[in-house]
Amino acid sequence: MREFTVDRAADGRRLDALLGELTHGLPQPLLYKFLRKGRVRVNGKRVSQPGHRLQAGDRLECYLNDEFFQRPSPENAYLRVKPRFQVVYEDENILLADKYPGLLVLPDREEGVNTLEAQIQRYLYDRGEYRPGETFPPALCNRIDRWTGGIVIAAKNQPALEEMLERIRLRQVQKTYWCVVLGRLPRREGTLTGYLFKDSKKSRVYVGDSPRPGAKQAVTHYRVLRANRELSLVEARLVTGRTHQIRAQFAAAGHPLLGDGKYGREPVNRRYHQPYQALYSREVTFAFPPGEGVLQYLSGLRFQVAQVPFEKLV
Repeated sequence: MREFTVDRAADGRRLDALLGELTHGLPQPLLYKFLRKGRVRVNGKRVSQPGHRLQAGDRLECYLNDEFFQRPSPENAYLRVKPRFQVVYEDENILLADKYPGLLVLPDREEGVNTLEAQIQRYLYDRGEYRPGETFPPALCNRIDRWTGGIVIAAKNQPALEEMLERIRLRQVQKTYWCVVLGRLPRREGTLTGYLFKDSKKSRVYVGDSPRPGAKQAVTHYRVLRANRELSLVEARLVTGRTHQIRAQFAAAGHPLLGDGKYGREPVNRRYHQPYQALYSREVTFAFPPGEGVLQYLSGLRFQVAQVPFEKLV
């Protein structure tokens, strides 16, 4: 329990406004819930109205967890972010988040606070599903590049995380991307195959036709959705999931992604005012075989984002 005395500066203020400051941004739904349950008292009396006007000298008794009164630290940095992703699907085990381009999925040297991971933590915290030290911290099951948008899978509990990671490893989770590439592909449908070698120093991968030490095979099925003189809107389905796979393979085939600053053509990118690669994780299909598991109910289900930002360019 925390106790406060209303000073002259707070005379006449609403109860919910002052509590929001004292708790460093307690989510309104939780605040109203605590008021209804009598977890906040003014001068010893339960007050359930958020708009109750306070007077100087009033005594507040807050029967809330200490965590609500602590300033955000590196461990609870999620309290400093606002969820801005779209929820594609959610249940008690998983959450499918539509990440916007430019948002990191996990912290790196440049950004340690505002990440998709932190936004999901804040989203579940606001809903009362995540309590640090008490509940499982939501964990990402897959990653996409900072400037690639689209679906990322998060697990809400340990059994769901372990099973989803295993099903991804067994290629039972199919990921389909939309992208805009330069030029017209020679065939409406096809498969890109090759061996990707990653140069960590340059943060770049190279595509070869034959195996070599350190290289990994990459397979991508594609289908042209529509095309004009300069651009093609392409659906790409990953068979393997390698770093920069779609970007590197289409570039190696002579059709780099529009907006790609690493593998693309900068003059064309500038002409179309496309500041990042036109690549979006649009669809996830759970192709689980018959069996058991905490996530077996997802078998055969397919989820898509509502709209791809760049699809009207073609």
